[in-house]
Amino acid sequence: QVHLQESGGGLVQPGGSLRLSCAASGAIFTFNDMGWYRRVPGKERELVASITTGGSTKYADSVKGRFTISRDNAKNTVSLYLQMNSLKTEDTAVYYCNADLPAHLLGTWGQGTQVSVSS
Repeated sequence: QVHLQESGGGLVQPGGSLRLSCAASGAIFTFNDMGWYRRVPGKERELVASITTGGSTKYADSVKGRFTISRDNAKNTVSLYLQMNSLKTEDTAVYYCNADLPAHLLGTWGQGTQVSVSS
């Protein structure tokens, strides 16, 4: 069984910060790279940050230098975090966590957490 639960979103002014959290239950997450995705209405879901099992990170150009991804592994559970600083209005989206795998392999998603950046 796999389960994903995101939290930490909210409304913040431009330039503000938020820290997202994700609890990912299932062995698939423990042994795979993990990522934070986001989706805005009318657009495809995009991967904005990823982290390997060894802790190496990658970021989309749009968030590089502002977002930091981290993870803690436990038995069959991964806690994933996204520290978001210097937020911009274009960061407004629903944010999801999941394994960093090809889309056709990601059958389960959580409900996501809404991040709204507005003055």
